[in-house]
Amino acid sequence: MTEPEKKAATAVATDPTVRIEDLPLHPSLRQGAHEMGYRAATPIQSQAIPEAVLGRDIVATAQTGTGKTAAFLLPILERTLDLPPGRIYALVLTPTRELAVQAETFVGKLGHYTKRRGTAVYGGVGMEPQTRALRGGSEIIIATPGRLLDHMERGYVDFRSLKILVLDEADRMLDMGFLPDVRRILRELPRERQTMLFSATMPPGVVSLAREFLREPRMVHVDPATVAAVGVSHLALPVPGHLKATLLRELLRDETMTSVLVFARTKHRADRLAKQLRDWSIEASVIHGNRSQSQRLRALEGFREGDHRVLVATDIAARGIDVEGVSHVVNFDVPHEAEVYVHRVGRTARAQHRGDAYSLVSPEEEDDFHHIERLIGFQIPRSRLPDFNYGASAPPRPVGGSPHGRGPHRGGDRGGDRGGGRNRPRGRGRPSGGRPSNSGPSGDRGRRRDYRRW
Repeated sequence: MTEPEKKAATAVATDPTVRIEDLPLHPSLRQGAHEMGYRAATPIQSQAIPEAVLGRDIVATAQTGTGKTAAFLLPILERTLDLPPGRIYALVLTPTRELAVQAETFVGKLGHYTKRRGTAVYGGVGMEPQTRALRGGSEIIIATPGRLLDHMERGYVDFRSLKILVLDEADRMLDMGFLPDVRRILRELPRERQTMLFSATMPPGVVSLAREFLREPRMVHVDPATVAAVGVSHLALPVPGHLKATLLRELLRDETMTSVLVFARTKHRADRLAKQLRDWSIEASVIHGNRSQSQRLRALEGFREGDHRVLVATDIAARGIDVEGVSHVVNFDVPHEAEVYVHRVGRTARAQHRGDAYSLVSPEEEDDFHHIERLIGFQIPRSRLPDFNYGASAPPRPVGGSPHGRGPHRGGDRGGDRGGGRNRPRGRGRPSGGRPSNSGPSGDRGRRRDYRRW
């Protein structure tokens, strides 16, 4: 057994107590990982990295928030560390612009002490800077399928030196209709390569893709119930659909809700909710597929820097959100698919921190919420907000709309974000009636009300 194989075997055997130092990585990469805050490897990292650095194909099922971006970028950096610069050695295909930008940032931080460079290639921006990178400026390309095909059709891409391909969020690429484009790209790549596929779920289309393009892949699996439980406190707040926005406003009076990511089911509902919050003098921005790239980046940066206390997002747009210190995730709409809940709550409690996940559950959404509880393996406690009028009648033009977001869609983007005055939370509005479900002790992040059983 070679030295890398010995280190790989040791790393897998000692999971889940694997440190970054235990992984078969160059010291410069460990240093980059340490400076990003990594100390102990996550399960997906401890399982995937030892196999990946040996050049093996991998199929990994892992949710958002598991550390999977580092799980494929660290092996890419390790395997290309000593190769000559100026050639494309690795391609990462990802469904959204935000995921591409996130991975590009990770390359810069994890590979800070190496000579490897990464470039994100996506639509909505000019092609010329991307063309220069594709013609010899970067060794690692992170791309959305459509824009990459544009470059390939113009002859701007040379993949003859490609050694590693990563398909990230494969199930989401299937949902968004990208798999035909992905197949077109894969058929143009060198056959002798390593391929890694990461997906939260394994629908038939993804299974077929893996069978067609991967060779004897190693299987890596991270239980979604584990992801949903570790570090996250879960709480459900039953409420009539037309009162959801008003209840959210009352929740936001809690001064511990410092950085809040709110999920709405549709672009239209996200726009309406963000506008309503701003009308209530709560700083809120919005991100969804109808926003331009500059608007999306501006909203993300404002949320990351604390200029916007609340970011309202749809699920697809939120896939690339990587913001440290998200204190709360609020499910304004309960997702129809239980796995989507795990993706959402993975946006808080990242990098082994803690966070809270609130779900505003209308009577019509109870069945979907029960599916979520079955997936994660425990019942989420319910609570009610003290002094909130749950019997209020529906206003003439409710912000929440119907419980499932149905109704006429009047179009997406209504212009740039409008700033409101800073909302000064007054320490009120913490729900009572059930202690949030939590897999471990939670640190006190500020003034919090005591919970009472409902």
